[in-house]
Amino acid sequence: MTRWRARIGLRTRLVLAFLLVAAVSAGTTATLTYRKARTAILEQAQDTAVSSFRDRVSDMGIPLPVESKSLQEQLRQLARQGKPHPWVVFAEYGSVRVSSGTSPVSTVITPQLRRAALASPRSGSFQRVEKHGDPWLTVAVPTVFRAGKTVRPTGLVLYAVMPLTDEEANVRAMVTAARDGALPGLAVALVPALLAARSVLRPVRDLRKASQSMGRGRLDTRIQVKGSDELADLARTFNESAVALERSVGELQDAEARARRFASDVSHELRTPLAGMLAVTEVLDEDAARLAPDTAAAVRLISAETGKLAVLVEDLMEISRFDAGAAELNTDEVDVAQTIRKTLTGRHWTDSDEIVTDLPDGIRARLDPRRFDVVVANLVGNALRHGAAPVVVRLRLEPGTEKGAGAESGAGGEGARLVTEVADSGPGIRPEALPHIFDRFYKAESARTRSEGSGLGLAITQENVWLHGGTIRAANGPQGGAVFTVEIPLMGTAGEVTV
Repeated sequence: MTRWRARIGLRTRLVLAFLLVAAVSAGTTATLTYRKARTAILEQAQDTAVSSFRDRVSDMGIPLPVESKSLQEQLRQLARQGKPHPWVVFAEYGSVRVSSGTSPVSTVITPQLRRAALASPRSGSFQRVEKHGDPWLTVAVPTVFRAGKTVRPTGLVLYAVMPLTDEEANVRAMVTAARDGALPGLAVALVPALLAARSVLRPVRDLRKASQSMGRGRLDTRIQVKGSDELADLARTFNESAVALERSVGELQDAEARARRFASDVSHELRTPLAGMLAVTEVLDEDAARLAPDTAAAVRLISAETGKLAVLVEDLMEISRFDAGAAELNTDEVDVAQTIRKTLTGRHWTDSDEIVTDLPDGIRARLDPRRFDVVVANLVGNALRHGAAPVVVRLRLEPGTEKGAGAESGAGGEGARLVTEVADSGPGIRPEALPHIFDRFYKAESARTRSEGSGLGLAITQENVWLHGGTIRAANGPQGGAVFTVEIPLMGTAGEVTV
């Protein structure tokens, strides 16, 4: 049912509903009219025949005992006087059977009618009978005589049999006329159905267009209100909601802009004093060995925390550049495997067996070396801090990949893709943390409220991947451990590809 409704539009459903109502109304009216007219036609013929036959029988003088030939002549004379159609008259008297026709006995006269006639000798009885598909009216009138004030039956019963074919033909003609008039009636009803559907759907179309316009960011969209019906109330409600939404979004945008400006301004203002603090802490670090143990520990703590603060300020400035849309790609054609090796070597991660690489040579691409270095460094550093060794860094080129399971963000193009994968051997990421792993300041471990990370590393990594037009996703490996996969769309041919 739902699939059928989805295939048929609202306009079609409204028109069909209108036509269905019209057809049901027309059919009900035609049925009631047919029943009333049929009853009236048959009752008129029936009343005329019964009244006429009773009068003719009461006026007849039939001597008893019955003599067949004279009785047959009287029956034929009576039959010629039949109304509204000629009758065939039958007489039954004991074992005597006489009729005005060729057969002395009628197959239309039923035993029920005979019993009813004998039970009502003064008024007689009638019955409508269908024989071989043809309707008949049968009337039974017993002849009586008076003995003083008492009316007694003579034993002679006269039956009039009249066909109702003309009346039935009139009824069928009515049915045919009603049927033939139904299709033109529905065709005429189609015009107001279309007009009604149009009047109902116009506000709905306006509402759909306005909703689509608002979905594209035009929050000043409004609907022209016409009339005072329910659809007009819906339009007014939409306009009121749009005004409230525009006001709320405006306030949120202003608040977000102020927050970004505040973070940017604070970051800029902190850079200068931090630079001085870093210079001082470097000097203090050099002299820490000659200081008292407690003083040396305090100096090293201040130096470490100052370094963290400097990293946080740099991360905040980088995020603010992404938010302001000021981040740009400065691409260059590089050997991707060699670029990843430089990232690992520059941070002294190749000095131990904690890093395992699978970096095939010959894959060249146009990348922003600085931003790609940030992506690899953040992912490997995150794996070393929060996972467990060994950390595996893989590089491969795929002609096209499907999006996998796990936390995923961004949207990449189709075609060849440069895939960089960083996997650790730790416990992995909790399932409830996967959808939020790239959120700013989110830390998957609730106990890790203070750590070397700022909570912005993965968010910055995501922004840099998006800037390359790629995707990044997080998942847990089949053997345990977290797996981060970066896919960047490529153009060109293998061995010499460009972003």
